[in-house]
Amino acid sequence: MVGDQQAIDAVLNRLRRAQGQLAGVISMIEQGRDCKDVVTQLAAVSRALDRAGFKIVATGLRDCVTGEQSGADKPLTEAELEKLFLALA
Repeated sequence: MVGDQQAIDAVLNRLRRAQGQLAGVISMIEQGRDCKDVVTQLAAVSRALDRAGFKIVATGLRDCVTGEQSGADKPLTEAELEKLFLALA
């Protein structure tokens, strides 16, 4: 992932948090914990991954719009941006 260091650090922190939460879910299942507790923790893992993914997409789109990521002289046109966004949907 190319981008500013703050965005990269934020994504890595969220992914590490999700990794720790997932380890907790595995441990809870191994211990035979209550289904409600496991599902609640699993939902937290899912949200953390979603947020990390959103941060990656948002940073990538911002860089594409400004032309920073590709090294282009000019930002993407509206049509190019629409095509890129629809490719992610």
